[in-house]
Amino acid sequence: MAKSPFLNSIRTVHTYLYWIHQYIVFHQKQHPQNLSGQHVESFLSYLAVHRQVAVATQSLALNALVFLYDKFLNQPIVDVNDFRRTSRQRKLPTVLTKREVFSLLLQLSGTQWLMAALVYGSGLRRIELIRLRVKGVDLQFSQLQVWNGKGNKHRLVTLAAELCEPINYQIQPVRQYLQSDQNQPEYGGVFLPTALGRKYPNAAKQLSWQYLFPSHRLSLESGTNKLRRHHVHETSINKFLIKACRAANIDKQVGCHVLRHSFATHLLQSGADIRTVQEQLGHADVKTTEIYTHVLNRGARGVASPLSNLALLDIE
Repeated sequence: MAKSPFLNSIRTVHTYLYWIHQYIVFHQKQHPQNLSGQHVESFLSYLAVHRQVAVATQSLALNALVFLYDKFLNQPIVDVNDFRRTSRQRKLPTVLTKREVFSLLLQLSGTQWLMAALVYGSGLRRIELIRLRVKGVDLQFSQLQVWNGKGNKHRLVTLAAELCEPINYQIQPVRQYLQSDQNQPEYGGVFLPTALGRKYPNAAKQLSWQYLFPSHRLSLESGTNKLRRHHVHETSINKFLIKACRAANIDKQVGCHVLRHSFATHLLQSGADIRTVQEQLGHADVKTTEIYTHVLNRGARGVASPLSNLALLDIE
């Protein structure tokens, strides 16, 4: 399926396709055009009762179906409210201690160390990390420019001063790749969003627009067959984090999201206010950020057990 003009993220396209496929399979592969809003409601209820999906997942499935009927079938569905809404509570995020983060980073080196340090040091999502471009690194003001993050929003996040030199070192192979790629007549430059590509036709072959963490090989872009150097694949990051976690004897399931959770929790521990953390993480609603205050208040919201006071008494 070609990328829809109504969707600006290939990830969103794939996600919507997944839920549309699940919907069709659930209804014995009937064509959606022959199904109604009641069929949508029964599918959403199935997700809540039998698959016990999270609230956000159920909402995403609904958005995919609304998009299908509205944009492709020209049969907008209305009054889709009579379905079982998921009640699964959100889990408290897994967080590493500062010592565990230190031990984890000790197991990494080079580009892998820099990627993990950026996720933890700047609170980046995995996709935001691999989509970082050279121009998005502002060493002068110690900040990163995150473009088209979740919800297609832009934001500025902090950059640890300790990472400036490693980032400069990382830019060297990016420059070497670009020089090599430009010698190939088939090279079409790095991928740029359509509007930017039209506005800046030469930008795709400029260093500033190259990915900070490029793939080691060139590949043909799906749909255009243009030869490009994409960014590293996102699944590779969690693989080396899991390996480093084992080497550091950390008994937790660690991925990029855990380092991001740790960034937020440690910021709050250091005295940062909740609104600042919200802006750094790129949360649209502060309620999403407040989950980290629950992490800090583990143990019934930080209430000390009366048993602890017995240690102060001289009991014979």
